[in-house]
Amino acid sequence: QKQRPGPGASAGLAGCGAEPAFEQAAPHRVPWGFDPDNTGYISTEKFRSLLQRHGSELDPHKLEVLLALADSNSEGRICYQDFVNLMSNKRSNSFRQAILQGNRRLCSKALLEETGLSLSQRLIRHVAYETLPREIDRKWYYDSYTCCPPPWFMITITIVEVAFFLYNGVVLDRFVLQVSHPLYLKNALLYHPQLRAQAWRYLTYIFMHAGIEHLGLNVVLQLLVGVPLEMVHGAARISFVYVAGVVAGSLAVSVADMTAPVVGSSGGVYALVSAHLANIVMNWSGMKCQFKLLRMAVALICMSFEFGRAVWLRFHPSAYPPCPHPSFMAHLGGVMVGITLGVIILRNYEQRLQDQTLWWIFLSIYVIFVLFAIFWNIFAYSLLDLKLPPPP
Repeated sequence: QKQRPGPGASAGLAGCGAEPAFEQAAPHRVPWGFDPDNTGYISTEKFRSLLQRHGSELDPHKLEVLLALADSNSEGRICYQDFVNLMSNKRSNSFRQAILQGNRRLCSKALLEETGLSLSQRLIRHVAYETLPREIDRKWYYDSYTCCPPPWFMITITIVEVAFFLYNGVVLDRFVLQVSHPLYLKNALLYHPQLRAQAWRYLTYIFMHAGIEHLGLNVVLQLLVGVPLEMVHGAARISFVYVAGVVAGSLAVSVADMTAPVVGSSGGVYALVSAHLANIVMNWSGMKCQFKLLRMAVALICMSFEFGRAVWLRFHPSAYPPCPHPSFMAHLGGVMVGITLGVIILRNYEQRLQDQTLWWIFLSIYVIFVLFAIFWNIFAYSLLDLKLPPPP
């Protein structure tokens, strides 16, 4: 039995006899012999003959996608640049077409049925089944993933959050309900309505947590959900969802709960988790992760517990009146980002977001909300003549 290439196998025509011809070609021109009339297209017959000659040297799952690309074309020809994009792992419409059409043409056994895999291969396969709804997507990811770069963003954010919490715990001599310490609000990182002109606070408040119970749940959720998502979708996309949730959370507080401070990374965490859960529900039949109903229930219970704790703390009598405890509105801001921008990102694995109409709609709504919140913070506080808590 032939040994299949593992993760990190070559994504191009590595070792393929046709590779030099493709490498030397201009970006939008087909090498002579494949396109004698210089039309920019390859006939499906020549494309198939190329795959037959060199298919044994390609990742078997990538070969399936290329065959799906050939089968999906009803005009008998394939754009050469689409082929180059597909071979170089670029997010393109050709990939989307191949995935959608090829999903009905899978003839080999499922990735889950393959045996003799190493521990790292089983881990990558597990991540694929945790996050991707289509078998051909999972196979493509399994063959393409190289762990370079690793999921550095979520790990770095987590380490920094834990480090700041431990530092504050030592300084305040308190690890449970740090927020009840009279010096807690004097930290320059958390968001406070009296200091809303200090723009960095709308982002840096994620490094401050109300206590170890607050930090613990956020860290567990962002590692269990965020790291696998980053392994699949990349640091750029996942960090965008996370940071967008964080900013939306603090701005939501400044608009809807104007007298309260805000701390914790719940805005970013809830953006990722709600996007992931919504993606599972929308692709229920395709998601093959084990015990998905039970795990969704556990995730929802944990999120509800954390949200309930935040609501209770917000309305609990403050230890340092007249300043109230931190707001819970950041959780809701993160959820709204997750079920809009987050879902679009997770549903479009290896596809160009700028080609998705919903992406531009939700992005425009998000930008409008941010601009509205900025003007609200500039003008509304003085117009409403609110009685804000004193500065820390």
